[in-house]
Amino acid sequence: MARRSLLFSPGDSPDLMRKAPGAGADVICFDLEDAVAPGRKDEARAAVREVLADPAFDPDAEVCVRLTAESPAADLDGVLGRGSEDGTGDGTGGVRLDAVMLPKVEAADRVKRVADLCAERGRDPAVFALVETAAGVLSAQSIAAADATDALVFGAEDLAADVGATRTDEGTEVLYAREHVVLAASAAAVDAIDTVYTDFSDEAGLREDAAFARRLGYDGKLAIHPAQVAPITEAFTPDPEDVEWAEAVLDARDEAEREGRAVFRVDGEMIDAPLIAQAERILDRAPDGDR
Repeated sequence: MARRSLLFSPGDSPDLMRKAPGAGADVICFDLEDAVAPGRKDEARAAVREVLADPAFDPDAEVCVRLTAESPAADLDGVLGRGSEDGTGDGTGGVRLDAVMLPKVEAADRVKRVADLCAERGRDPAVFALVETAAGVLSAQSIAAADATDALVFGAEDLAADVGATRTDEGTEVLYAREHVVLAASAAAVDAIDTVYTDFSDEAGLREDAAFARRLGYDGKLAIHPAQVAPITEAFTPDPEDVEWAEAVLDARDEAEREGRAVFRVDGEMIDAPLIAQAERILDRAPDGDR
């Protein structure tokens, strides 16, 4: 499943939540954390539950809820309701919940804890671990390797605040952490999702930042506004020429394996294990219609 673009939508705004799938993001994330004022958490939980329990709400996108760092159990109870074990979770009954995002993760046991909380409520969603503090970045490898972690998410803004860094357009102050997170995700074979680009009116800057994240090895990027979704998705979608090359490589690999060869040529280029892995990654990111 491609996770090229993840769009946040405030959990206390039912209208925006219902409109969110129209932006075309691969993942839509209803936010109970930063987008909701402290005094409106219960209202937001009820609003999220109402939308996710509506049989008419059945988007093609993966549906995620960002829990609060302080009270994930209360969030799950509010969204799923006690006794939700008999909900189907498929959008036709019960409450649909494909994934949860846990903010400010600083140790692998936080991931296990939220997975256990979900299991206690009869659910087994993917867990997106949001790494956005100095301690979280330094523990990124163990967090990514936790059994329940399905994606590692980098949060540059909170990290900068945590360490007292000054954010710049160049982003050099968070570059080490940004690279560290994607390396940890790759080592654990989980998705890596890049930080937000805060100026949603600057499409050119967003495209440049998303292209850089892709070059670093990220699989996708967070979006805070529907207008950001298309540029992000485009940045993380392989070009048709790359898809054609990847398909040729994997076809040639299959033929080489039948003949007992580990190295082979495609259009005059010697292909070995690293390039095979690159081809597989390209096809994983390609839309079904391009394959």
